[in-house]
Formats: sequence, C-alpha cells, structure tokens
Amino acid sequence: MKKLQVIGWVAVGALLIIQFIKPTPNQAAGVQVNYIGTKHEVPANVKSILDKACMDCHSNNTRYPWYASIQPVAWWLADHVKDGKKHLNFDEYTQRSLRYQYHKMEETVEMVKEEEMPLPSYTWTHTDARLTYEERVAITGWAQSVMKNMEAQYPMDSLVKKSK
Repeated sequence: MKKLQVIGWVAVGALLIIQFIKPTPNQAAGVQVNYIGTKHEVPANVKSILDKACMDCHSNNTRYPWYASIQPVAWWLADHVKDGKKHLNFDEYTQRSLRYQYHKMEETVEMVKEEEMPLPSYTWTHTDARLTYEERVAITGWAQSVMKNMEAQYPMDSLVKKSK
C-alpha cells in the first residue's frame, strides 16, 4: 500500500511539474502576406467555413480551446497543428511552387469530399467544424475554381508532374 502511495505522489508531482513546460503557441502577428486569399479569391462563405473547420491546423494562427494550456494535451495539440501545417498551410500557400499549390487544391477536393477533413478528432471538441453537405460542396467548388484559374493562367506542365 505504501508503495502505491509513493507512486501516486510521484505521478501527481510529475503532472504538476510538466505544467510549466509549454510549447510555443501557433500565433503569428501581422498580415499573412502569403495567405491564399492574396492570390486567389476566397468568397466570404468559404472563408467562414475555412475559419471554423480548417484554419486552426492549417494556418499560422490557432484558436486554442481552454484545455490547450494543460499538459500533456498542449504537447499533443502542438504536434497536431505542426503536422497539419506541414501538409497544408493556407497562410504560406502562395510562397510554394505552382505544382504544390495545384496539388493541394486537388487534395482539398478529395479529402473534403471523402470526409477525411476535418479530422474526426477535431470535430469531437469543435462541433461547429462538422461540415454539412452544402459546406463540403462550397469548399470543393472553391478549390476546383482555384485549380481552373491556375489552369487558365499557367501551362499544365507547370502545375502537374509529367508522367513517365
């Protein structure tokens, strides 16, 4: 019994200590000059959907829930955001190659249509991020229009890799 008490107190002490080790928040200051909207129109309805369902993980500014200041949850969230930004960051979008930009819109269409995005783990706690059919249609239509605009502006071989 004494051994279990010691283990319990050590665990409580460790949990208290790790509360002081916080990851750097994903919060950029100022205007995002490479934001997708600087190069491609983002209609207000689409921007609203992106803001509520995508931008916390796919931008340089995350809106953190209250539990994001509790360790080890904060570390898990920081890793989740880092991974999301690695795959697509709307705030850094225009500084990437044309192929990257075009491909990310293809992936957006695919992942939203197949309901892979937003992630279920995100929508558990962000119920407003659960997309309706109409919202999915709006995002995929917008992404397809970005692709069509790119196709009109640039030669296809600058947008897609040549197949061998």
